Amino acid sequence: MRILLTGASGFTGLHFGQLAKQHGHEVVDCPVDLTDASAVKRAIECTDPCDALVHLAAISFVGHADESAFYGVNTVGTTNLLKAFDALPASARPRKLLLASSANVYGNCLQSPISENQPTAPVNHYAASKLAMEQMAQAYADRLPIVITRPFNYTGPGQATSFLVPKLVDHFARRAPVIELGNLHVEREFNDVRMVCEAYLRLLDHGESGQIYNVCTGTVFSLQQVLDTLKHLTGHDIAVRVNPAFVRASEVHRLCGAPDKLIGCIGPLPVYPLTECLSAMIQAHATQARPAPL
Repeated sequence: MRILLTGASGFTGLHFGQLAKQHGHEVVDCPVDLTDASAVKRAIECTDPCDALVHLAAISFVGHADESAFYGVNTVGTTNLLKAFDALPASARPRKLLLASSANVYGNCLQSPISENQPTAPVNHYAASKLAMEQMAQAYADRLPIVITRPFNYTGPGQATSFLVPKLVDHFARRAPVIELGNLHVEREFNDVRMVCEAYLRLLDHGESGQIYNVCTGTVFSLQQVLDTLKHLTGHDIAVRVNPAFVRASEVHRLCGAPDKLIGCIGPLPVYPLTECLSAMIQAHATQARPAPL
């Protein structure tokens, strides 16, 4: 399969590209500025036909300073991409276009685990921009074979320390005495990026056009469980302080997904225990911190 990949140099893109190549697929990087509609159109016109698109390029950090950028990249940028594919002859269009949205579109809800039928209620600009992207994609659903994914929280080696788990790993690996955090009473799935990438790859073959799939396991961890696991792995204890500047009033307190629809489509999910994921992140941190040989 020849896969056109946006966001190839990002955290998920690097892992997905590696996995796809390991499975014998050809991955074509698409590094275009999504906010430039003309550039996007030219890039798609000049790229040889691909069997599939995996669209991962996005502003994904909820605390990003420029709120308008969420919509410029995540919503308008994705629309520019779909518009460019829609302008191609039918024979040159991919047979599957996978768009990565986010489980953040569900917001705070009492139901848990969350199925795809749960009404959306975004509580921040990141989530709102992703939901708007989904809604804009519906305008092309009758002409383009679009599959939308809503991944729940995931992590792994290479994720920026602006995200929670890499920040924790960095502090424990450096044996920092103190860490400042925001909301301590949150529960997330903290899945492994490898599981997410495997799900994306399988959805290119088996995902039904026009459908939305939660990419999740249904297993959640409290922040304290993550802290305890890192303490066990590193032998280091750390003092936790709440920094009011990091506390978000619109924080989603619990995000736990129902994977039934995903499993029914692609089969059983690969299992990557949290301890294994955190160990790999600690090892990667040590490798990056090691000085180059003279």
